[in-house]
Amino acid sequence: MYASQWFLRRCSFGLLKAAPFVTSLNSDRDKINLRLILVSGKTKEYLFSPSDSAGDIAQHVFDNWPEDWAEEAVEKAEILRLIYQGRFLHSNVTLGALGLPFGRTTVMHLVPRENLPEPNSQDQRQKSKGGGSSCCSTSCVIL
Repeated sequence: MYASQWFLRRCSFGLLKAAPFVTSLNSDRDKINLRLILVSGKTKEYLFSPSDSAGDIAQHVFDNWPEDWAEEAVEKAEILRLIYQGRFLHSNVTLGALGLPFGRTTVMHLVPRENLPEPNSQDQRQKSKGGGSSCCSTSCVIL
């Protein structure tokens, strides 16, 4: 017997309150699995909602700091920063805004850092290496 059928029969007898029983079985499917990696290489996996922001995640990890991460403990959640695909996430960015997939594990780094780097610091490095600006490039065409 499927869980949803059992739920409907139990409800028809008035033994349970109406509740989305099948949804509760599938609630992990509505979550995003994050594997957080510290600089030391230690990892921990968490489930988060797409509406959770980087700041929410940092606060949750800080409040539930794993025992085996004791050597890397920080003084406050505000200095925990997430790095995804080589970029620091601002505290207001949600997992949903990043388009992270459900049902698969996404890896992010978790680092203690007081301030985020300047938004254009990577662009400045490229310019200094001769990369130039993407908006004002010149090109030559030989006909």
